[in-house]
Amino acid sequence: MSKDTFPFTTTSLRSMRLEQEHQEWEDARRALAERRAMTRAPLARAPRPPPPAAPRQRRLQEVRAPPPPVRCRDTAIHNTFMCGDMRGVYAVLKDPSLVNALMETVHEEMMWTPEMGMWTLTSKVKQTSALRLAASRGHAGCVEELLFRGAEVDADPGGNTALHDACVGGHAPCVRLLLSHGAAQDLPATDGSAPLHLAALAQSLECSELLLDSGAEVNMLTRESQSTPLHLAARKGLEDLVALFLARGANVLAKNREGETPLNAACSGAERHAEAGRYLRVVQLLLEAGAEPCTAGRKLHTPLHNACANCSARIAEVLLQWGAKADIENCVGYTPMDCLLQVVEDYPGQQPEVIARSLLNHGANITSPKQCLHSIASIFGGFCTKPLHTPHIDNQTFLQCKKVLKYCVPSPATLEVLLNSYTIIPACEWMEALSSDVYKENQAFFDLVRLMSGQPRSLQHLCRSVIRRYLGSLCYSAISRLPIPSAVQDYLLLHNDGTLR
Repeated sequence: MSKDTFPFTTTSLRSMRLEQEHQEWEDARRALAERRAMTRAPLARAPRPPPPAAPRQRRLQEVRAPPPPVRCRDTAIHNTFMCGDMRGVYAVLKDPSLVNALMETVHEEMMWTPEMGMWTLTSKVKQTSALRLAASRGHAGCVEELLFRGAEVDADPGGNTALHDACVGGHAPCVRLLLSHGAAQDLPATDGSAPLHLAALAQSLECSELLLDSGAEVNMLTRESQSTPLHLAARKGLEDLVALFLARGANVLAKNREGETPLNAACSGAERHAEAGRYLRVVQLLLEAGAEPCTAGRKLHTPLHNACANCSARIAEVLLQWGAKADIENCVGYTPMDCLLQVVEDYPGQQPEVIARSLLNHGANITSPKQCLHSIASIFGGFCTKPLHTPHIDNQTFLQCKKVLKYCVPSPATLEVLLNSYTIIPACEWMEALSSDVYKENQAFFDLVRLMSGQPRSLQHLCRSVIRRYLGSLCYSAISRLPIPSAVQDYLLLHNDGTLR
C-alpha cells in the first residue's frame, strides 16, 4: 500500500456516499424553490381588522428616569449655606444643579462589629440639602433665594425637611417663608414627629402659632410614643405653649402609648426644684381645662405619685385640692406616701414634710402594710358615732414601721409629722440610721423622741388623733372651715412646731 493512500472501511465509504446524496438533494430543493419564487405572482396583502370601538386604547407614555441627584461633599459649600453668606451663595448657585444637590458629610464613628468581636472605625454618610442647612441656622435671606431658584420645599434628604429643622431651631421667619411656599405642615420626619411636635420648645412659640394658623393638626400623634404636642409641652413645663395648644382645641384627656395624659407628663417632668413654679402653672392650666387628677397610666401611676416621687410640694397640694386620691396604689402596691418616703433622702431641702402633711390631711392610709398606726378605739371609741377599728399590732407591723421611720431620718421635720400621726412612738431601733451631722443639728428633737419612745402620748394629742381619724379624707376641708383659732387649726392639721406631745 502506497504511503499517499488512506485505507477506507466499508462503513466510512457508505457514510460518505450518503452525505453526498443528501447534499445533492438539498441543492436540487433550493434550485426548485428559487424557480417557483421567480414565476409565482405576489399574493395580495391581507386587510387589517378594524380596531375595536371600545374600550379605547391608551397611548403608552414614555417614562424617563429622573437624572441622578448631584452630590456635594465640599465643606466650603456647606459652610456657605450654614453661615448665610449671601455673596458666597450667589457664587455657588451659578451652578443650578446645586440648588437641590445632596449635601453629604462623612463622619467617622466607632461601631461594635460582632463578627470581628471588636470596635471598628466606620465611615457614616449623612445627607442634607442646601435648604435644610440654611433653615436650620435661621438664614431667611438664603432660604428665600433658594426657594426663588426652585428648591424643593418638602425634600427630605436625611429624613427631615427644612420645615422640621426650622421648627427645631425656633426660626419663625424661615417657617413663615417655607409655609408660604407650600411646605406640608403635618409631614412626619423619619422618627414620626410632625413639625408641631418639634416646635414644642421654649423658643418655638411663634413657630407653633404659624403652624396652627396654616392648618396643622393640634392633636397629631408621634409614631413611637403616641404623644400629642400637648404631652411634649407639658412634660417640658412650657406654660405659654400649653396655653396655646389648649386654646386651639388640644385634647387634655389624650393618652400616649403608656396611658399617660398631659397632666401625668407635667407632674413627672417637674424634677428640679428651681423649675417647680412653671410646672405648677402648667398643672393648674391643665386642671382648669378639665384634666382628671386621678387618671393613671399603664403602671397605675397617678399624677400624685409622680409629684410625690419628685418631691413637688405645691403640685401635690394642688392635685389633692382638685380631688386626687391620697391612698391609691400603683401596680406594685405603692401609695403616694410610699413614693415620697423613698425620696426623702434625695430631696431634704424641698420640704418633704409639707407633702407628708398634705397627704395625711387628705386621707393617706398610714395603716397600710407600708406604715403603722396604733388605733385608740379602745380608749375613745365610746365618744365617736363612727365605728373605729382596732388592728392587731404584731412584730411584723413594728418592723414595717421601723423601716418607714428610717426613711424619714434625713428629714427631722418629716419625721415629726409622721410621729405626730401615731398614738404611740415606737421603739427607737430605727434611729441607728441617724448620721452624726443630722443628730447634732437636731439634738433636742431626737433626744425628745428617744425619751418618749414607748410612753403614752398626751391627752391633747390623743384627742387630735380621734378627730383626725373620724374625719378621714375630709380632715383638711372640714378643719379649715371650723370657726376655731388658727393655732388650733394648725395643731389639728399637723403643722410643724419642732416638738412632740
